[in-house]
Amino acid sequence: MLISRRTLLIGSLTLAGTALIGGPFAQETAPMIAVKKDPWCGCCTGWALHLEQTGFSVDVEDIEEMDKVKDALSVPADLRSCHTATVDGYVIEGHVPAEAITALLKDRPKITGLVVPGMPLGSPGMEGADESSYETYEVLAFDGDRRDVFMRFIGQTRV
Repeated sequence: MLISRRTLLIGSLTLAGTALIGGPFAQETAPMIAVKKDPWCGCCTGWALHLEQTGFSVDVEDIEEMDKVKDALSVPADLRSCHTATVDGYVIEGHVPAEAITALLKDRPKITGLVVPGMPLGSPGMEGADESSYETYEVLAFDGDRRDVFMRFIGQTRV
């Protein structure tokens, strides 16, 4: 069977486009992130969309008693934010950028998880029209009482 140059070119471009669009996990199965959030929180939905757009599979569950979820996952009270997620044995609390989660899953440190305390303006799900007002914020690695800076961002840009 002969393949025309046109067919070969179209097939090659389709394959290349699929690899580019697929995000960081195009070559492998996307990790499933289980997100638990308050039913009335819109920024949590925005964060979940950010994860999907970067190649993660996301399962969102609305839960009215989020403190029980955070207690069960040992999220310290002073680090809590509006939503909590789990991925591959790690806890993700708050508006953690996908880039930080990807690095966590690649490096696999011995920690409980990552957290962005509060709701920093410009973090995924907290974007606004005026990027000049975006805050610099830290993604913290936490484990029990230990807290270490894992990454810093302004908006979704690592600094």
